[in-house]
Amino acid sequence: MDFSGKYLTYDEYLELGGTLAEMSFYLLEYEVSRKIDVRTFGRLVDLEEIPLEVKMCEFNMINRLQSYAEALENARNVASVNTDGYSESYITSDKASDIAKSKDKELDGIIRDYLLNVIVNGEHLLYVGVKWFAMVV
Repeated sequence: MDFSGKYLTYDEYLELGGTLAEMSFYLLEYEVSRKIDVRTFGRLVDLEEIPLEVKMCEFNMINRLQSYAEALENARNVASVNTDGYSESYITSDKASDIAKSKDKELDGIIRDYLLNVIVNGEHLLYVGVKWFAMVV
């Protein structure tokens, strides 16, 4: 299976200070680029030169996804231990659900912060409105 960075290459990621192994990077980069494509309605697909803002957006989203993966892993661990009568309590699935909701909200915020005023081919990347065309009658 060929994974190549859609918007951010592994070499660019490392140059920016990334620390993930190559395959881990490509798996997260794939997830991030799909989320960006949805929010930009595919305006970046097949673009020859990717704007710096998109690369920085991906870098930050990958780092946040890595942090959330670590948080979810910790959420599955023991929350507290009582040695008096020996008992363990675990973080509930509600905590994991809260982490997932927080993740989606933060990733959307990163996309908005980095791509809000970026224009590609004469159109804003995050434009979702309707264009009105003057009709000549």
